[in-house]
Amino acid sequence: MSRKLTMIQAITEAMDQMLAQDPRVMLLGEDIGINGGVFRATEGLVEKYGPERVVDTPLAEAGIIGSAIGLAMNGMIPVVEIQFLAFIYPGFEQIVSHAARMRYRTRGQFEVPMVIRTPYGAGIRGPELHSESVETYFAHTPGLKVVAPSNPYDAKGLLIAAMEDRDPVLFLEPTKLYRAFKEDVPEEIYRVPLGKAKVVSEGDDVTIFAWGAMLREAMHAAKKIEEEQGWKCEVIDLRTLYPLDRDTILSSVKKTGRAIIVHEAHRTAGLGAEIVSLINDEALIYLKAPVKRVTGFDIPVPQFSVEDAYLPTVERVQRGIVETLSF
Repeated sequence: MSRKLTMIQAITEAMDQMLAQDPRVMLLGEDIGINGGVFRATEGLVEKYGPERVVDTPLAEAGIIGSAIGLAMNGMIPVVEIQFLAFIYPGFEQIVSHAARMRYRTRGQFEVPMVIRTPYGAGIRGPELHSESVETYFAHTPGLKVVAPSNPYDAKGLLIAAMEDRDPVLFLEPTKLYRAFKEDVPEEIYRVPLGKAKVVSEGDDVTIFAWGAMLREAMHAAKKIEEEQGWKCEVIDLRTLYPLDRDTILSSVKKTGRAIIVHEAHRTAGLGAEIVSLINDEALIYLKAPVKRVTGFDIPVPQFSVEDAYLPTVERVQRGIVETLSF
């Protein structure tokens, strides 16, 4: 049986069900207890499971993440909430130097099964440090999985899979989508596999790769292009940003011969550049046009009065499709 849930409701349900099923699961973060978190993702959970499993922490990201690493190495499954992705920088060293490396460093004697949840992305009228998309900082880190859902169904299934994974997972939640729409989400526990992209819409003319909030922009652009021009776009939701689903990426590009990558992160050294490189390395002879990127700009996320000019829009994606198919 399923019900229609928002993304934030699906995330809450995933944590609730895993807390109930597995006594090793615990939550840590600033204001996640009585206040239910800055976006209310943990609302009601401290009342059900108590302050020893839903732990209000000091404002100290390095301490929160470092504590979670120790807990994970000693048999617990900690799920950390960082209030915004750009607040994670004080804990960056703990993630990159310790969480991601511990299995390698100890030759497999220790595992770090932990999840770091954090909202990310623009479109909520927040200052730049509340709106950044810096996923490539972490996608450059062997030993760390990076996940970004685009809808409530995937958010629940991916988060449960992340909590059951043996390695640390950075779980990026697109803030713009928290309450943007509802969709059917099963009541029971289920998993969406990490490392597997999803073909959201099939087509033969061009492939559009996107993730998080940008998937909806890509889908709207693909629909308008089909209505206006008759071109069929294949739209792929990457879902896991590291490791990338190389097989799905390459098989789609080999089919369509054209590709566009849409992300709101800064253009230079964004994840789109890695996808371009992968396509050039392994599918170059199939390309009918250069791979195009539609991205944010190489500036801090601007103040809300001009925020919409920074973000990729349906119109910008449409222009990219036209330019690629006109090459």
